[in-house]
Amino acid sequence: MTEVVAIGETMAAFVPKERGYLRYAGELEIRVAGAESNVAVGVSKLGHSSAWVSRLGDDELGRLIRNAVRAEGVDTSRVTWDQQYPTGLMVKQIQSHSETSVFYYRAGSAASHMEELDWDFLAQAKIIHMTGITPVLSESCRSLVLKTVEFAGNHGIWLSFDPNIRKKLWKERDYSPLMREIGEQAQILMMGQEEARQLYGTDKMEELAPMIFKKGKTRFAALKKGAEGAVVSDGKQIIAIPPHPCRCMDPVGAGDAFNAGFLCGILEGNSLELCGKKGAVAGAMATEHNGDTEGIPEKETMEGILEQRESVYR
Repeated sequence: MTEVVAIGETMAAFVPKERGYLRYAGELEIRVAGAESNVAVGVSKLGHSSAWVSRLGDDELGRLIRNAVRAEGVDTSRVTWDQQYPTGLMVKQIQSHSETSVFYYRAGSAASHMEELDWDFLAQAKIIHMTGITPVLSESCRSLVLKTVEFAGNHGIWLSFDPNIRKKLWKERDYSPLMREIGEQAQILMMGQEEARQLYGTDKMEELAPMIFKKGKTRFAALKKGAEGAVVSDGKQIIAIPPHPCRCMDPVGAGDAFNAGFLCGILEGNSLELCGKKGAVAGAMATEHNGDTEGIPEKETMEGILEQRESVYR
């Protein structure tokens, strides 16, 4: 049984070696970027089984992505290959320690043509994790996400959802009702402050909780506040989680790392506060590297931090 199955698009990411405008970039590195695969990698690094399900172009960038995700211990056996449409691409522009711009080249990508999944494989999962990115990629992706939400509910599988709003993908359309519709079906709902304001009109957990938990399906909620930490709730209690100290190099991927830590805490039956702390540690450490997942700690490192053990290097 795979504990967490994450479904969604991952792209090849071109990242400049130096900060500044792309027009002046001399060299670019190829990395891997995808919210759902980031979570799958984080879950694997933290000691739990995970799988990533997606569709890639049958091209070199697709092979690079599959190999990179698989190398972190993630099951990629249900990734399918598209002979017609290419792997999606994104380019980062990093101008300062707090400003990262992203340019997408993913219209018509292989992942945007996902239409079917291996339902027998999904039926073995404890948690299915998805984000609000996938249903706005195409009509087929929207249909697939809604079908997966229904499938999870019918099979007693917990649904984990992060709206992960990408306004560049929304363009002129408002997907807020769709995000709320999916969120209402999730047992685990995680979002950032801007997303909370966009979807619910507030970024205060005291006001969010009655709306999130009123229908009875949501069991855990996390409001991610970046450098200010997070706030978590189970509908009965609301706990503020302080930020874990870090030296931020690139904030992209921090939210996904938080999600991975939070999910692992839930899988381990930890207290609500400890679930939040694991998310905060993972999220903070992810920012200390330019890549999305390189900084996510291994299970032993996470335990050492939480238990305040000192590492022996020599």
